[in-house]
Amino acid sequence: MNRPQLLRLYRELLLDGIVPFWARHGIDEEHGGVLSCLSEEGERRGTDKYLWSQARWVWTCSALYNRVERRPEFLRWARDTISFLLRHGRDASGRWVYRTTRTGEVVEGAISIYADCFVVYGLSEYCRADPDPELLRVARDTFDRIVRRIEEPDFAETAPYPLPPNRRNHGVPMILTEVAGELARTLRDPDVARLADEYSRRVLRHFVRPERRCLLEFLDRDYREIPGPEGTYVMPGHAIESMWFTLHRARDRGDGATMRTAAEVLRWHLELGWDPEYGGIRLGLDVAGYPPFLPHADTKIWWPHTEALYALLLAHDLTGEAWCANWYDRVHEWSFAHFGMPSTGEWRQRLDRAGQPITTVVALPVKDPFHLPRAAILAVERLRGS
Repeated sequence: MNRPQLLRLYRELLLDGIVPFWARHGIDEEHGGVLSCLSEEGERRGTDKYLWSQARWVWTCSALYNRVERRPEFLRWARDTISFLLRHGRDASGRWVYRTTRTGEVVEGAISIYADCFVVYGLSEYCRADPDPELLRVARDTFDRIVRRIEEPDFAETAPYPLPPNRRNHGVPMILTEVAGELARTLRDPDVARLADEYSRRVLRHFVRPERRCLLEFLDRDYREIPGPEGTYVMPGHAIESMWFTLHRARDRGDGATMRTAAEVLRWHLELGWDPEYGGIRLGLDVAGYPPFLPHADTKIWWPHTEALYALLLAHDLTGEAWCANWYDRVHEWSFAHFGMPSTGEWRQRLDRAGQPITTVVALPVKDPFHLPRAAILAVERLRGS
């Protein structure tokens, strides 16, 4: 793990690859926001706007400005996307919708709490550069609404995979660990920070199962295990991402015990998810031998790998464990060899088990402007010693 070399690589990936790709193919200069229904090469496949992608783009542009290089266009792209969101993104009750047309007409309404979460995440980052009181209010109001909604017994708005009755998923407390932590940092609000810590504890207390050496994605409403295949499904990339969220919280508290626990859970899922035949991290698996509950389990998708790269840099710095560096090198070598697209400067996002490109839609029909740039931005920040 050559840190100066990695710092140069990630900066170049961002500023010479990812940013030019999205500037060429994704920026909607006419209506604001980003057009993310693209092929791997940047060809436009549709013009609908998923609110996930819009809010994530706000985070990406704002974090580029705050954490990498203060280019005015980064803040302008974020601001234009926020304007689109405020004009078109909320329903009458204040909840954020799932999908609009290019010009902002609602196609699918408030069916995913994750859209709300990413709005909070994006605004939290943007307001560090431009602490607009109205945007801070929108972020806090949205967050408070999320906190209330997820505890209501009929809560099921987790598209693209809605929750059936009497279920909890790992994804909600997972994302709120990081979203609440970042909002707390922006607002300097200890109450929000305490909620971030509570969501992190829920993940570790309920979804992590030490006797199985895994993190389960689904439990019942009382946090009890449910039968397979739903109740025995594991998503290694989700668990890895969740553990770096938990490492952030533990770092901020100076909680060494939780840092070590999170790093160990991260290690379980690298060992579980790594394909011994072809390499790379599988999207899903079942720990009891059932056919995996969600589709595309054997595919190699870009985002588990980007999450692992940053998670391993972070875990290595916080724990000093040598295995983190060894696993980093392994994931790095496979990921850059298989996902990198020198012709575009971006990464390919979907491969089959053997590492060959596929065009199958997994979750949303978009080329995502978030996981790769976020990992690279956070890696630059960490490698620079910020």
